[in-house]
Amino acid sequence: MAVNPSFGALSGLARALVQHGRLTEPAAVELQKHARESGSGFIDEVVRSRRMSCGDIAEFCAYTFGLPLLDLDAADPSQFPVDLVDRKLMQTRRILPLRKRGNRLAVAISDPSNTQALDEVKFQTSMSIEPVLVEADKLEALLARTFDRADTTLKQLIDDDLSLEFADQDQDLQPDAATGDVDDAPVVKFIQKVMVDAISDGASDIHFEPYEKFYRIRFRVDGELHEISQPPLMLKEKIASRIKVISRLDISEKRVPQDGRMKLVLSKSRAIDFRVSTLPTLHGEKLVLRILDPSSAMLGIEALGYEADQKETLVEAINRPYGMVLVTGPTGSGKTVSLYTFLNMLNKPGVNISTAEDPAEINLAGINQVNINDKVGLTFATALRSFLRQDPDVIMVGEIRDLETAEIAVKAAQTGHMVLSTLHTNDAPTTLTRLVNMGVPGYNIASSVIVITAQRLARRLCACKQPIEVPYEALINAGFRDDELEGNWKPYGPGGCDHCKGSGYKGRVGIYQVMPITEEMSRLIMRGGDAIEIAEQAQLEGVRDLRQSGLLKIKQGLTSLDEVMAVTNE
Repeated sequence: MAVNPSFGALSGLARALVQHGRLTEPAAVELQKHARESGSGFIDEVVRSRRMSCGDIAEFCAYTFGLPLLDLDAADPSQFPVDLVDRKLMQTRRILPLRKRGNRLAVAISDPSNTQALDEVKFQTSMSIEPVLVEADKLEALLARTFDRADTTLKQLIDDDLSLEFADQDQDLQPDAATGDVDDAPVVKFIQKVMVDAISDGASDIHFEPYEKFYRIRFRVDGELHEISQPPLMLKEKIASRIKVISRLDISEKRVPQDGRMKLVLSKSRAIDFRVSTLPTLHGEKLVLRILDPSSAMLGIEALGYEADQKETLVEAINRPYGMVLVTGPTGSGKTVSLYTFLNMLNKPGVNISTAEDPAEINLAGINQVNINDKVGLTFATALRSFLRQDPDVIMVGEIRDLETAEIAVKAAQTGHMVLSTLHTNDAPTTLTRLVNMGVPGYNIASSVIVITAQRLARRLCACKQPIEVPYEALINAGFRDDELEGNWKPYGPGGCDHCKGSGYKGRVGIYQVMPITEEMSRLIMRGGDAIEIAEQAQLEGVRDLRQSGLLKIKQGLTSLDEVMAVTNE
């Protein structure tokens, strides 16, 4: 039978409607032509012509194409993993990710014949795509709400008890220096809303990033960045200027990086500090706000993830009358939270504690905190010398960066003070060789350092975790011994649920190497032993390295093998 030329010109949904007698062929051709000329969708033209409603079309598609039908009114849009799919792709192809289960992504569509959109999502996400039919008008409205979130937020007020306060900074710039267009109430409210959202999501950083054709905001949650919104590009200057004013930075200076602080008062009993950093980029100033939540230092050592023997070693060390405790690890490994937790444990009415930091990240009542300011000569070494004349019991140095600071810290530890500090090294044994390379004599290190802890942060598996099969060889290659694989335990992998927004992970857990400096290790240091010899001695004394501690977390079902391999891959 010959195919009608006009019928052959129909494609996708139009052809299906004609074949099932829901539209005449001339009507379908005409509607498809209108859609092409106006730039609208075929479904929009069908609904506009009043031949079928969006609900009728969705039911027809579900029956004809054999796909599940979802009422978007009954769904919770806040749980949709919209950060998995490119914003432009969602807008142009009229699709929306609904949920993630392992490597499967459910995607809302109103036209099931639009296979190109599904292929593009599959290509971008490298996931298996499961189409779910929804009504076109509800999908359109939800897409508008999702991507106009930033715009509408600018017009919405948040709770009246939220207010931004100026941090106490020794800056000459006053709020009056703001220009009229900076003091824009919707922009202020938008910044507040972004901050509140970041705190609610458990973010550690907020990134405001200008580009040539768009402006985006991302949150770092559990160590990974997620795009939250794309405000209008025209707002980039207002947002940057307003944040700089609140942080007491120079709004007229856009050529060099600046650092400042701001405070968001959530209630009479709770306020969150933000450390602000600006960076001139090709298309404007990028701003990063580090969230400094004092409550993170109040969690207690039990919440940090130390094993029982590690916790016992650390608690015994920091409660000694003198000596040095060093915390090591890369940026973002949780060193600051660990140090503040130790300080909080020592913070008692009868103890005098002084800290030198660059800058002080969390304000703790009862502790004398000093911000380092190299411009005026207030260095770590200068602050340490001053501390020693202030009758201290406990001294915390934000970071040992040079020989002068190291020598003064060692002297303080040898003369009756407890010294806490950090170094940027990969593990505990290399910390000792780093001090030697700085120029600190081995006998001074052996007589002052009492314990070193190295740490990493791994993403914690959500409650939706699932047991997975891992080849025996892969477990052995990861570091497990044969006897550790005995028993009926199984490694777990990420699942995916609404609580973790489909990622399979929620929160983070610490992985630690806690190495006390024993007499044998002291002798090894004074003999000039290198990091390899020190690591071998630590193994003989039963000290778990970072990988071994991570494997223990896998057996406990707290994190996955992939996470441990990633964060302990030296």
